[in-house]
Amino acid sequence: MRIKILGLLAASMLALSVPVAQAADGNPLEKTNGFYVDPDSNPAQWVRQNPGDKPRVDKIKAAIATKAGGRWFGNWSGDIRTAVDTFTYAADVVDKLPILVAYNIPGRDCGGHSGGGAGSVDAYKTWISNFAAGIGGKPAVVIIEPDALAQLDCLPQAERQTRLELLKFAAAQFAQKAPNTWAYMDGGNATWIPAATMADRLHAAGVSTIRGFAVNVSNFHSTQASNTYGNNVSAALSSKYGYPKPFVVDTSRNGNGSNGDWCNPPGRKLGTPSQVGGGADMLLWIKVPGDSDGTCGVIRTIPAGEFSPELAEFLIDGT
Repeated sequence: MRIKILGLLAASMLALSVPVAQAADGNPLEKTNGFYVDPDSNPAQWVRQNPGDKPRVDKIKAAIATKAGGRWFGNWSGDIRTAVDTFTYAADVVDKLPILVAYNIPGRDCGGHSGGGAGSVDAYKTWISNFAAGIGGKPAVVIIEPDALAQLDCLPQAERQTRLELLKFAAAQFAQKAPNTWAYMDGGNATWIPAATMADRLHAAGVSTIRGFAVNVSNFHSTQASNTYGNNVSAALSSKYGYPKPFVVDTSRNGNGSNGDWCNPPGRKLGTPSQVGGGADMLLWIKVPGDSDGTCGVIRTIPAGEFSPELAEFLIDGT
């Protein structure tokens, strides 16, 4: 942690003149003690802003706002290097491991509820390069571009190779500029893209240069189904390209499994909070529980990415 390092160096003016550098041994779990709880997540902000909404505020605070989960970064994040550095530094100060999601690929969500993204190839390269630089030597977990590979087929043929090249560039940036980050390329979910096809896409997108891949991001499939899919993708990478890869599972909303719908479906439930292991590298709350998938399902008035206390309560109760 930087504060501890600087405190030790303060005893010697000579030592203070030497640049401080973190060891680049690559394992963020060994540098931290548990996952970082984002104090400015949408649920946490809602809890602070609605103290009189009892007992719902207590319920959401206990079940969601005080749990470790992902911070999503995109074209709403302002100066991306500053935003990422600020977030990861806050986690570093308390020796916790932050979870970040890079979500700004051009043509994001193929123009759906979460459409948008960087305006050009060059803009994205600059953005993702600065994202990785904002982490630098601090420990972190990063999920790279949810849905970008699984939605490859919805792009015009001429744009598919460009997307693969951008994802490969993103992977290289984290490998080069964030040596203590475990980066995971998004690999869809258990029923979307066949495991062998996803292995081809992950390989083409440079997964060999980073820690691994992520499954079930913003979806509802059970941990068992997601682990089976992840293991099948890893086995396909091994048999076709000579290397297996570890993976993480988004368990934020998979407590009741999937009913086949993806957009604010009824009857879903919070899953296992962020932890190491569980049949994967990690089980993580990547999607923020209570944040809407779009104007659809049981919450039709809340745009994608905005928090709904009603949706949060549904997930807590499993209704």
